[in-house]
Amino acid sequence: THKDGIPVRPIENTVNAPTTNISNYLDEIIRLIFDKECQNTTIIDGTSLIQALHQYMRKGLFKSTTLFCTFDIRNLYTMLPQEEALDILVEFLHVHGYTKVEGIPSETIRLLASIVLKENVFVYGKNIYQQVLGGAMGSSFTLTLANIFMWKWQKELVRRQDMTGEYYGRYIDDVFMTWNKSENALKQILENANTWHPNIKLEYKISKSRPFLDILLTNINGTLSTSVYHKPAAEPYVVPFISDHPRHVFENIV
Repeated sequence: THKDGIPVRPIENTVNAPTTNISNYLDEIIRLIFDKECQNTTIIDGTSLIQALHQYMRKGLFKSTTLFCTFDIRNLYTMLPQEEALDILVEFLHVHGYTKVEGIPSETIRLLASIVLKENVFVYGKNIYQQVLGGAMGSSFTLTLANIFMWKWQKELVRRQDMTGEYYGRYIDDVFMTWNKSENALKQILENANTWHPNIKLEYKISKSRPFLDILLTNINGTLSTSVYHKPAAEPYVVPFISDHPRHVFENIV
């Protein structure tokens, strides 16, 4: 459903997989560190983005010329270079002063993360396959590892934005930025960013009105306007309540 010409995509049930408990445990202890250390560049939801932009406005930085830039990283989960991602995980912990987490040395955490990342094996037809690039999307620790990988990749963009007081925020593989200089200058920066890593490719859009997550943000002559945004691909249907689904599915809909 995410690629033209490919009407389906495979989904594996890993509830009882051998690496699931390791993945859940690593996610539990490492995600807390990431959330704490990277909160200034993390967008939690549409509401948190609006609050961040209000703070940006209070600093007097929001102008009639302010542009919004959004971009996403193509196929982030499945394009993570495994060894490099593990190295960046250890670097992230050391940079923030963690030689151990919950009493576990960082090198042991790296080994556990390697098991989660590399031991993804499945059968299709009569062949056995092993994932050698990226991580399983359904594995809880894959999200945290992808976030940490992006922490390393985005450093230069964050530095540039901080120097000029501009806003930078990321929700997993979706990024929102403000910009007050020429549009061509921003395009040049983003084109350069496309070369920072062979596995990371951006698709960006720049204008005074951009959707991000579930909100539409518009700069109307220096006034910020927000409204609810519905993605065209999100069809307005929910699971019928007479369906034989677990009860929590219907609570999640609300």
